[in-house]
Amino acid sequence: MNSRHLPLLLSALLGATAFAGAPGKVPLAVEYPKPLFAGTPRPISLSNLEPAGAKRPDIMVSAESKLLSRGKKVTSSDSLPVIGELSFITDGDKTGIDGAYVELGPNTQWVQVDLGASAKIDAVAMWHFHSQARVYHDVVVQISDDPEFKKGVKTIFNNDDDNSSKLGKGSDKSYVETNHGRVLPADGASGRYVRLYSNGNTSDELNHYCEIEVFGVAK
Repeated sequence: MNSRHLPLLLSALLGATAFAGAPGKVPLAVEYPKPLFAGTPRPISLSNLEPAGAKRPDIMVSAESKLLSRGKKVTSSDSLPVIGELSFITDGDKTGIDGAYVELGPNTQWVQVDLGASAKIDAVAMWHFHSQARVYHDVVVQISDDPEFKKGVKTIFNNDDDNSSKLGKGSDKSYVETNHGRVLPADGASGRYVRLYSNGNTSDELNHYCEIEVFGVAK
């Protein structure tokens, strides 16, 4: 063998070894509901709005990752929703039709999913009201083992670019709601509770959720 080829061969072998030793990852498979709105949505102008049609990368998760949130208990800063029941948020119905979503009062509100035990969380998927093209303000998603969210809090998404909800200034882009919702990587964050905030939307001051899905590996 020509000696000048040796470094290339060693590099290839080391690369293959590193890859073989890496934990298995697969693209997260998410079931999306059918789109509800048609026609041309009214223009929305926000300083931190994601460009229309932006491609979102696949979320890579552990091969053992499972849906952990189905049927789990949901609590909220608004214990008496204007419309719907908090249990709708983890019942598996993400269609967004009447009778399948929860409407909370104005200002900053949160909903919280209790997984029942701490888990290694790979991803969180959320669907706000998506029968109209609208943007929800100050969307913040956090994970913790503390039900009060006073310690050990990891933030995986924050589009509150002016800190109006007083949870810290975020740099994530706002986005127009569609039937694809938003799927967020959690990178194996440890936690029993997932809390999601919002502060009204571009159509009204209220806060809406169709479904929240949490994927991961139970400890």
